[in-house]
Amino acid sequence: MATRRDVLRALSTAAAAAALPAWPAPSAADRLKRIGMQLYTVRDALKADFDGTLQKVAAIGYKEVEFAGYMGRTPEEVKASLQRAGLSAPAEHVDLEVLEKDWTATVEAAHTVGHEYLVVAWIDAARRGSVDDYKRIADIFNRIGRQANAVGLRFGYHNHAYEMAPLEGQVPYDVLLQHTDPDLVCFEMDLYWTVDGDKDPLAYFAKYPGRFPLVHVKDRTASGQMVDVGAGTIDWTAIFAHRKQAGIKHEFVEHDDPGDPFASITASYAYLRALRFPNG
Repeated sequence: MATRRDVLRALSTAAAAAALPAWPAPSAADRLKRIGMQLYTVRDALKADFDGTLQKVAAIGYKEVEFAGYMGRTPEEVKASLQRAGLSAPAEHVDLEVLEKDWTATVEAAHTVGHEYLVVAWIDAARRGSVDDYKRIADIFNRIGRQANAVGLRFGYHNHAYEMAPLEGQVPYDVLLQHTDPDLVCFEMDLYWTVDGDKDPLAYFAKYPGRFPLVHVKDRTASGQMVDVGAGTIDWTAIFAHRKQAGIKHEFVEHDDPGDPFASITASYAYLRALRFPNG
């Protein structure tokens, strides 16, 4: 039986423990659950063997793909190929001029294949010579975004490095972000090109939270070489620790010109599949 002295000692120990500073509980680790890839990486294989290439991509473990053209196939054929491979295609890259001139057919194709996002990945140099040009592009993006919302789609823009270079004392990427309506226009941040343009993705996530539902995941060495994900210097743990802040919903692995495309996407997938990051 506990004596009065035992009880007092226990109470004293509990009081001392309560007086100690509380240490934070370790945060849970998170991981990427539906890793996707941009099919531009395997474009030559896709041209030669459309179904076989999609099946190889799925066999590696990818769940989602992003198109940059259908390689001459109809939307119905593309949808059937995706179903056979067990893949979905939430996004497609579309030329701005196509959206301006052939909107109805583009929307019909997107609905058939199952896209959620129509993404412009390039602005012709003749249309972006000044800050005012970028403001005009932002107005066009807002108009297209409004049209997209009206038919159940979202419109987005994918960057390269040229938008990061100062122009007339401003950064064109910031001009686009500032002059587009967040409800109408989202952004697909290409993380390689952002870093290559000497900009910090985390700073953009903090300044424009929720505006980056899509990202392109490709790595960069200190000297600027494009490499498989995990073989460069980009801090992927930090990037994905800010996933919620950025609004990231889909990440697409890409390498513009790999020596062996399937070896490249296999290595990148393995790295990302093993990646753990704070669940912030």
